[in-house]
Amino acid sequence: MNRLGFGFLRLPQTEDGGIDWTLLEAMADTFLASGGDYFDTAYTYLDGISETALKRTVVERHPRDCFRIADKLPSWKVHSRDDCDRYFQEQLERCGVDYFDVYLLHWLNQANYAIAERYDEFGFLNRLKATGRIGKTGFSYHGDAATLEKILQAHPDMDVVQLQINYLDWDDPAMEAHKCYDIAARYGKEIVVMEPVKGGTLANLPEEAARLLRQAAPDESAASWAIRFAQSLEQVSIVLSGMNTMEQMQDNMRDLQPLSAEEYSLLENVGTIIAKNTTIPCTACRYCIKDCPKKIAIPDYFRIYNAYCRFPAEGWKMEPVYAAAAQTNGKASDCIQCKRCERNCPQQIPVTEWLTKVAAAFE
Repeated sequence: MNRLGFGFLRLPQTEDGGIDWTLLEAMADTFLASGGDYFDTAYTYLDGISETALKRTVVERHPRDCFRIADKLPSWKVHSRDDCDRYFQEQLERCGVDYFDVYLLHWLNQANYAIAERYDEFGFLNRLKATGRIGKTGFSYHGDAATLEKILQAHPDMDVVQLQINYLDWDDPAMEAHKCYDIAARYGKEIVVMEPVKGGTLANLPEEAARLLRQAAPDESAASWAIRFAQSLEQVSIVLSGMNTMEQMQDNMRDLQPLSAEEYSLLENVGTIIAKNTTIPCTACRYCIKDCPKKIAIPDYFRIYNAYCRFPAEGWKMEPVYAAAAQTNGKASDCIQCKRCERNCPQQIPVTEWLTKVAAAFE
């Protein structure tokens, strides 16, 4: 069993922060040679670099029938029906293709769904499909279960629903991952999973949690448990992973067996330990940054603060790391409480409250 998709959001980098093109090409080649073929990108990923990176490393180097591309219309950026076609044409050019295998409305929630309805974005997708310029239609979703059902009732012709699913969020009442999965399955939708490792959270576990997994399977990585959880769900067709090392690629492309009942129970225990040890459940998707007027490096500061909370005696080690990041970004204390970050956060984190605590800890 392996349903891995290559997510082009978190890519390998060089020391100066650029993309490591040689490594990315090797990873794409390995992915295809190992039986993978599904690449996921979006207009806004890496400020557009994601789509052009896909063109450079995959489209220009492999036959078109060897891979599938899923791309996403930036639904919240649309201000007219003409915008839909303009973004779509630009995306085709960026990716160097003349059709997309899957095309989704990006990042639907209650607010963005209203925008999608206002400008007939669902109708736009259906027209593209009718003319053969896309294969499957759908949307990526970050919101509550009730709104998801409302969307599927109104648009039963959508083929794919992309959901954030991982064993930490599965029964979290704030995320409603299990409920969203059940609704999409009940409507017979193909489910694509994003954030199966929760932005790396489930690959870097507290020692108590990591020890439980090592005892159960000494040769398995923590990340592989998270990938297996998502791939074990019956309605899931693709599990996306943003990989930035060859080791991650090779680990994720191994043949994986579905979880047993005992292993599901084990992951419930592990999830409880992780939740207890993770102060801020940030996945570093960086959506919070795009509208921040003070350019505060929110995910970076939250990562440092989580490390500080896990090892408070070593707080002195985190202070210079924070200070270095704050030299080229807004400080946590620069926050003006506009809450744009909170409206953009898929994890529903009270960002401004935590920034106050970060400032108190490091400034």
